[in-house]
Amino acid sequence: MHQAADTPPLMTGADYRESLRRYQPRVFVDGRKVDSVVDEPAFQPGLNAIALTYDFAHQPRYAPIMTAVQHSSGKRVNRLTHINTSSGDLLNKLEAVRLICQETGCAQRYLTQDAMNAIGQVTARIDDANGAPRGQGEATGRYLDYLHRVQDQDLTLGIAMTDAKGDRSRRPHQQANPDSYLHIVERNVLRDGVRGILISGAKAIVTAAPYVHELLVMPSRNMLQADADFAVCCAVAIDAPGLTIVARPAGRPGEKLEHGAALFSRKYGQSTGVCLFDRVFVPMEQVFYAGEWEHSGHLTYSYATHHRHTCIAARAGFGDLLIGASAMICEANGLDPGAESHLREQMVELITITESFFACGVAASVYAKLDAPSGIMMPDPVFANIGKLLLATKIYDMHRIAHTVSGGLIVTLPGPDEDHNPETAAKLSEVLRANPDVPYEQRIEVARFIEDLTAGYQGGWYSVISLHGGGSPAAMKQEIWRNYPVGNKVELVERLLERGVVGADGELAVPHDPARAITRNRQPGQCCDTGCTPPGQAVMVDLPTVAATLPSRARAAGH
Repeated sequence: MHQAADTPPLMTGADYRESLRRYQPRVFVDGRKVDSVVDEPAFQPGLNAIALTYDFAHQPRYAPIMTAVQHSSGKRVNRLTHINTSSGDLLNKLEAVRLICQETGCAQRYLTQDAMNAIGQVTARIDDANGAPRGQGEATGRYLDYLHRVQDQDLTLGIAMTDAKGDRSRRPHQQANPDSYLHIVERNVLRDGVRGILISGAKAIVTAAPYVHELLVMPSRNMLQADADFAVCCAVAIDAPGLTIVARPAGRPGEKLEHGAALFSRKYGQSTGVCLFDRVFVPMEQVFYAGEWEHSGHLTYSYATHHRHTCIAARAGFGDLLIGASAMICEANGLDPGAESHLREQMVELITITESFFACGVAASVYAKLDAPSGIMMPDPVFANIGKLLLATKIYDMHRIAHTVSGGLIVTLPGPDEDHNPETAAKLSEVLRANPDVPYEQRIEVARFIEDLTAGYQGGWYSVISLHGGGSPAAMKQEIWRNYPVGNKVELVERLLERGVVGADGELAVPHDPARAITRNRQPGQCCDTGCTPPGQAVMVDLPTVAATLPSRARAAGH
């Protein structure tokens, strides 16, 4: 991989681990204080997953998809810190995320890109509202300085977005405990000659919180003027004084390590943490907005759209693992899915589910729209939300199919210790072998792999994170309805029923009634980027890169 002369070298996985030693965060896991995040056994599967995103950027085979040239600096950066400015960028992001999640199940670091793209959009919007020329406003300036530092130092960011929320029926400013939502407690604070703000409150479900470099604090909902103190977006070092992280272990580290249980989740996993802020000082250079409540809804919407688009690729990578393991267990059981119709139907259903929601991600990339103030490419919200809704609800069907084709052996096997018991191992290897061409150990290994992914602790975790990660299905349905052009479909039927008047050009003109809510959502059309132009090659750049570096279906098929 070639770097520009002024481009800082990208970190390796080992560099990433070592870089965390510069920080001294206050972290608790399993009821005890962590002395060293890097050396903590409970976090090793999560560290392994993020380290892979660094190592893949150095592999010649993957570097073209795992790196990109940042348009605002001209430097080559890790794909997961890159800002998307074309449909090609979005397609490459999908492929990169699917690639790393094929290996890790959930690589976590992709949230960095989702948040940085969304913050870029909202800071440009703030400057635009203040009358600043594009790219020259104060908010954009702070954002770009921070972006380039994150890219130059090759950092991983945790996204502190979901608040504790308290009483769900009350708005942030109405909570009995104001710390239910993170908020500004003091402004214009001077500390060691640096001016900034103090923030307090709780952020829950922060992915990878213990082992990131910094946290990006973002609001979790649209704010009203009375909620202005809760409308804050800023970057906080992971070891900032006053910040405490209460985390859960990542994966199943150490579980029967020597005897083969938790075959996947002992190596890769994800920690999440509750982040408690107690009058944490944030320098103004790392504050992207503080009190601009009018823009909170735009930030949460933008981030949700970017993140749901990315989740599609992440769960497609998980689907690839299930497809491969399901095919292998069929073979180990002595059956050929191509010859057994009941197995073939199940396998095709699993493939269809995985590629259906991934296809929505591709469509969201192709029909993306350029956000005018920022120049950032926004995935189509309808396709992005449909794809995320499909994976959120179909994850249970994916598990069911894996269970169906594998048989009950995956949870009725004797424990892995019996494989090494001299009184039972030999007999078990005789009677539990099926296909004579597949050794007993290989059959059992695949069965336990499927158990780990679908029927154990990790399987339940994947189900819940797929259902609620990036927002609940209700939130996605709301966005689909809000953005889908139902009005165009109503207009189509009204035209066919000849309601309205004929215009001078002979076309039936259906008058638009603003009072009719059902016809409010309209669009110029999805036959092309803007409606009445040829397909938009101007924005769909980087496609040769995609074709040359596809890590999933096309490359595997030899295309």
